[in-house]
Amino acid sequence: MNSTLIHPLAVMLCALPSLVAADETRVRTFLRQHCDKCHGSEQQEAGLRLDQLAWKLDDRSLAKPWIAVLDRVTAGEMPPAAEPQPAASERKAVADALQISLHNGDLARQQREGRTVYRRLNRFEYENTVRDLLAVDVKLADLLPEDTLASGFDNIGEALTVSSVLVERYLEAADAALDAALVQGPRPATQRVKVTLVRHPDDYRLKLACRLLPDQTVILFNARDSLHVLEKFRAPVAGLYRLRISAYAYQTAGQPSVMSIHSGSFEPNVANEALVGYFDLPPDQPQVIEVVARLPAQGTIKPLPYRVGDRNLPDWSKYAGPGVAIQWVEIEGPLIDQWPPASYQRLLGDVDLKAGTLDDAQRILRSFVPRAFRRPVPDEEIVPLVDLVRVSLSNGHTFEEALRVGLKAVLCAPEFLFLIEKPGRLDPHALASRLSYFLWSAPPDEKLLAVAQQGTLAEPVVIREQVERMLRDPKSQAFTTNFTGQWLDLRKIDFTQPDKTLYPEFDPLLQKSMVEETQAFFQELLTHDLSVSNVVHSDFAMLNERLSEHYGIAGVTGLKIRKTPLPAGSHRGGVLTQASVLKVTANGTTTSPVVRGAWVLDRILGRPAPPPPKNVAAVEPDTRGTKTIREQLAAHRNARECNTCHAKIDPPGFVLENFDVIGTWRTNYRTLGPGVDVPLAIEGRKVQYRVGPAVDASAELLDGHRCADIDEFKQALLADREQIARCVAEKLLIYATGHRLEFADRRAVTTLLERAKASDYGLRTLVHEVVQSETFLRK
Repeated sequence: MNSTLIHPLAVMLCALPSLVAADETRVRTFLRQHCDKCHGSEQQEAGLRLDQLAWKLDDRSLAKPWIAVLDRVTAGEMPPAAEPQPAASERKAVADALQISLHNGDLARQQREGRTVYRRLNRFEYENTVRDLLAVDVKLADLLPEDTLASGFDNIGEALTVSSVLVERYLEAADAALDAALVQGPRPATQRVKVTLVRHPDDYRLKLACRLLPDQTVILFNARDSLHVLEKFRAPVAGLYRLRISAYAYQTAGQPSVMSIHSGSFEPNVANEALVGYFDLPPDQPQVIEVVARLPAQGTIKPLPYRVGDRNLPDWSKYAGPGVAIQWVEIEGPLIDQWPPASYQRLLGDVDLKAGTLDDAQRILRSFVPRAFRRPVPDEEIVPLVDLVRVSLSNGHTFEEALRVGLKAVLCAPEFLFLIEKPGRLDPHALASRLSYFLWSAPPDEKLLAVAQQGTLAEPVVIREQVERMLRDPKSQAFTTNFTGQWLDLRKIDFTQPDKTLYPEFDPLLQKSMVEETQAFFQELLTHDLSVSNVVHSDFAMLNERLSEHYGIAGVTGLKIRKTPLPAGSHRGGVLTQASVLKVTANGTTTSPVVRGAWVLDRILGRPAPPPPKNVAAVEPDTRGTKTIREQLAAHRNARECNTCHAKIDPPGFVLENFDVIGTWRTNYRTLGPGVDVPLAIEGRKVQYRVGPAVDASAELLDGHRCADIDEFKQALLADREQIARCVAEKLLIYATGHRLEFADRRAVTTLLERAKASDYGLRTLVHEVVQSETFLRK
C-alpha cells in the first residue's frame, strides 16, 4: 500500500488503542456523574439515553449523538445551569478526550470509505456540461426534476439520488441536446426590420395607454403589459436577435426614466416570457438602446415604461404625466456566426452525417467520449459504444440514427452524469473536475485538462495559478450566482410576493436590484480579497438608484450597480441588512424573529438551531397589528420546551425587526387595522396601510449582552471575527466538495483559518485555502 495515501492521524489511531479506551472511560465516567439524572435509565430527556450509547465512533450514525454531547458540554449547556457543575478543568479534559476520539473515529471511516460519495451532476451543472461539450445553448435544466437540498446546497452527493423519472428525463434531455447540435438544412436567412410600435393610427392601444406623435413616435403612459407587444415582427426561428430601440423619457421634468424590455410569444397558454433587461432613458433626447436577446420561434418583444401606473383615461392627448417615447424598433436576426453551427462541426468534424460509416462513428466517439467523461478513456470503454452503432446500422437505421444511439448512450452514462472519485487523493482528472464544478459549475476546459494530463495539478503553485485563472474567467460568475443563491437563499427571492396593500412601493426592478446587490457585494469581496467580516458589517454597499432610494441614501443615479460609501449613521452595510436577505427571510406580509434568527444562526454564525419540538404550534403573526410579534413570542417562550432554543434564536431576529419584509427601515409596523393614516401616494394612488405599533428591536443575547438595535448586534458579532470566517469557510468547503461537513472536517477548517488569518480572512484567500486543503484534494 502506498503510505502517502494514509492520513497520519489515522495511523496514530491504529497505534494508540489504549489511549482510545482511556478516553472512553473518562467520558463515560463524566456522563455517569453529571448527566445520568436526565439521560439515564430512569429518565431520557429528548429521547436520549447516554449510558447505552455504543462507543463505535467510526460509524457515522452511532457517532452522531456523541457529537451532540460534545457540543453541549463544550457550550456549557450540559449539565444544565440549574444542576451542579463540573470544574472547568474537568469539563475541558472530557471535551478534549471526546473530540480526539470522534476525530480519529471519523478519519478511520474516511480511510475505509472515502469522505464523499459518487456525486451526480445537479441539473444546472448538467446543462452547463452539455453546453460546453456540444456548444449548444438549450435550457435543459427545465427538463429535469428539481434537485434535493442538503446542508443548504443542491450539489450534495448523498441527496442527488436517481429515480426512474430522472432517467426518462435524461433520455429526453439527450435528444434535445443532440437535436440542437446536429441541426441541418439551409442556413436560416438573417433579416433586419425597422418598425414603429403601433400597427396603424386607429390602433385601440392609443385609446388605452398611448399617444401617437406626428412622426409616428409612440408615447407609452400605461404599464399594463398586454398593450405594448410589438405585433409587426415575429421571429421566424428561435435564436439570438439584435434589438435596437430609439427611445427617451417623455414629460419627466428633465429627469431620466427607465424602460424594461421583455421577450416571448405573448400568446395565451404559452409561458415563455423573459425579461431582457431594464434600461436608462435620457429626458427628451432620443437614445438608441442596443441589446442581443434570445427569442423563441414566433416570438417578439414588449417594451414597458417603469413606474407610470396602470391607470386608464378616456383621452391621453392632454395627459401631462410621465411616459416613455419610442420612435422606432429595429430587429436583426437570427444572428448566426457560422453554418453548419459550431456544435455540428465540434461533434462531427468533416464527417457527412448522411453518408458516414462505422469507421466514422468510431472516430467521432473516440474524440467525444474523453471530453464527455472528463478523463482519458481506454479502448475497452469505446468498444461497447461502437457496438451500439454497429447493431443499429445492421438493423437498417441511417448513419445519423445509429450515431445518435451511441452519443445518447454517452450522455446517459454514469461516467458522464457522475463525478466518480476513488478513495485517497484524487487523481489529476478527478481533481480538475472537482475544481471546475466548484468555480464554474461546469466541466474542465482544455487548459485545465492539459495541466491534469501533466500530473502537476495538485502542486500548490500550479493549482493556485489555475484558481486565479478560473476566477478571472467570466464563467466564474456561476460561482457567485450559485453559491450565494444557496448560501444566502437568493434563489428563494420569488417564493413570496409582498402584499401590495402593505408594500405598494415594491416592484420587479427593486427585486432584481436586490439580488444584484448581494451578488455584486460577494463579487467585490472575492475580487479584492476583502475580509469576510464584511458579511456582518461593511462601510460600503453595492447600489443603484432604485436601491439607494429604497435605503434612503442620496447621490446614486442610474441602473448600474456600483460600490457606494455609506453615510455616517446608516444602518446598512454587510449582508444582514441587504434587502434580498430581508425579503427571503420574511413571508411577504409579516416578519418573524424566529425565521430570521434561525437564518442568522445557520448562514452567518454557522451554529444552526435544532428543529422545533413536535406538537408545538408555530407562532402565527397578528396581521391586524393589535399585538406585536415580540408580545406573541413572550408567551411562546414561557413554555419550558421552547425557551432553551428561543433564547438563542430570537435575539438575532429581534434586532432585525427594524426592517420590514422588503428591507425598508421602519420604526413602526405597518398595519391594516387601527393606526395613523399615511399621507402618501404611490403612482397616483393613496396608500392604504396605516402606522401601527412601535418597533422594539432590542435583544439580550445568550451571553447576557444587551443590544439596542442591529448596529450594536453587528458589533457584538464582530468581536468574534474568526467564527464569522469559520462559517463562510464551512459553507465553501461543503459547496466545493459536494458533501456535508464531517466531524474530522472541523480540524481541517481550523487549519485553513489559521492559514487565512494573515489576510484578515479574505474571501479569495479562503477559496485558495479550501482548494489547497487535504479535504478538497481527497475523495
